[in-house]
Amino acid sequence: MVVWIVLAVIALYFIVTYNSLVNIKNNVEKAWANIDVLLKQRNDELPKLIDTCKVYMTHEAQTLEKVIQARMGVDAARQTHDLVGLDKAESGLQASLGGLFAVAENYPDLKADQTFMNLQARITGLENQIADRREFYNDSVAVNNVRIRQFPDLIVAGICNFGRMNMLKFASDELKDVDVASRFKA
Repeated sequence: MVVWIVLAVIALYFIVTYNSLVNIKNNVEKAWANIDVLLKQRNDELPKLIDTCKVYMTHEAQTLEKVIQARMGVDAARQTHDLVGLDKAESGLQASLGGLFAVAENYPDLKADQTFMNLQARITGLENQIADRREFYNDSVAVNNVRIRQFPDLIVAGICNFGRMNMLKFASDELKDVDVASRFKA
């Protein structure tokens, strides 16, 4: 009788732990899917912003080309779920967008264009949402990685092949302090 009770407790623990690990894994996948949706939305909005800028910025083709190339890099990494490539492409896109918005300062008509202002606000909002979703994704990955290494959960994780997941990381140049003084001099 005692043996059956012990086996029932072990089976119950295995089932509860397995279901919990499946839930955690699905949360990570959902977090990635949410990032993917926002990246796709931003990817769809950028051509509209670029087209609006082209009307005004006829001799700033290099700046626009950098945004276009960076956008294509993010889209390629997003489609292949390449986390390392996505981080690098995201850094390039953020830098090129910053350059585009800085160049736009030299075009008063562009800055006053309602379409440009709406698109700039939309993309800025999407950037903020992407940052929030990246944080949630990394939190979900951390929960997964801790659970699969904790005893006794690691036994269930090992038997059922629950593996470590990779976090999204920032490129080193994104982590540098901003030189505020030099920005005011420019």
